[in-house]
Amino acid sequence: MNLMVIGGGGREHALIKKLRENKNIETIYALPGNGGMTDDAVCTGIGATDLDGIKAFAGENQVDYAVVAPDDPLAMGCVDMLTEMGIPCFGPDRGAAVIEASKVFAKDLMKKYGIPTAEYRVFDDMDEALEYLKTAPIPAVVKADGLALGKGVIIAETREAAEDAVRSMMEEKAFGESGSRIVIEEFLTGPEVSVLSFTDGETVVPMVSSMDHKRALDGDKGLNTGGMGTVAPNPYYTQEIADRCMNEIFLPTIRAMKAEDREFRGCLYFGLMITDKGPKVIEYNCRFGDPETQVVLPLLKTDLLTVMQAVTEGRLSEINVEFADKHACCVVMASGGYPKAYEKGKKITIGEMSEDTYVFVAGARREGEELLTSGGRVLGVTSLGNTLGEAIERAYENVENISFDKAFYRRDIGKKALEAERN
Repeated sequence: MNLMVIGGGGREHALIKKLRENKNIETIYALPGNGGMTDDAVCTGIGATDLDGIKAFAGENQVDYAVVAPDDPLAMGCVDMLTEMGIPCFGPDRGAAVIEASKVFAKDLMKKYGIPTAEYRVFDDMDEALEYLKTAPIPAVVKADGLALGKGVIIAETREAAEDAVRSMMEEKAFGESGSRIVIEEFLTGPEVSVLSFTDGETVVPMVSSMDHKRALDGDKGLNTGGMGTVAPNPYYTQEIADRCMNEIFLPTIRAMKAEDREFRGCLYFGLMITDKGPKVIEYNCRFGDPETQVVLPLLKTDLLTVMQAVTEGRLSEINVEFADKHACCVVMASGGYPKAYEKGKKITIGEMSEDTYVFVAGARREGEELLTSGGRVLGVTSLGNTLGEAIERAYENVENISFDKAFYRRDIGKKALEAERN
């Protein structure tokens, strides 16, 4: 059996490594893949948003199943295109992917179906948005409507900062056309939780919860990034909270999408905040999170391809999806300067890794026998442990065995989670 995985980052490497455990899989093609995946997949170099290139490759090669991982090709209709070619896919079609592709759609969906989220207003006129901010509660959250590489959200601590965010998005086009329409929403407080879930449009199977660390520097300081590390499970996500989320958020969202004739099949990511009034949705993603995937999938005991095929075929209720009763910690090693300007082409040296440790490559290229940096987030080092403390300790021990010039990483991944466990 031959698979095609669309994407080329650490998330896709984690997906490919887990899929590789299925002995019926002969070849996995990665489009584009990266230089650190070559032991696990055939990297084609075809861009994830090059739909014509993807279509041509799929037509010329025997592809039995496809996994479309990133948000852009999902929103562009990659699944629709491959399905029309007769290739079964994991991932939502274009109509369902709008739950991430448009913040306005997502907020309006939650409002219509009574799914708990922050209060909000939508603006497509900058002057109206600025007028609203004169009296709006501060802090405020300003979001670009469309996709913006996970960076189209600004938490404004002051009225001036909120006004600057609006101008940046709507006038200066910091996120291109994604910021032509914006959402200004209520600022919520509480612990954040990420929950990835398998769903076939009827059944929802939540995966292990996780805690992301978005800020570049220790102590949650510095600029927002795509994610500097994760731990799983998230200690704030108790069984009581999980039950509430299933009844108040997860199932209502899936049913709402079906009622809107946008049945969602794939991985639906719930970004949650546990407020003093209960769990609320901060955001939806129409795909596996990055780097949440790097801690969740190593804990999955059930064969991933079997689960994915059940999702595609609408029979997820028949599958018993199990996760190991362990903990995981992922530390992201990044290029100095990220998330701003950074140098590329630094030689990566990876020493011996301990048992139950995975190195997921996000931004690297291969030159002969050498692996060189090519992105901001370069590697995700994930270790498992019987306790959270053990997983964190192992991850950092293994990070010490990897080096490249100007490498940097946070040294407090999981610290908040450990404190929450103690309390």
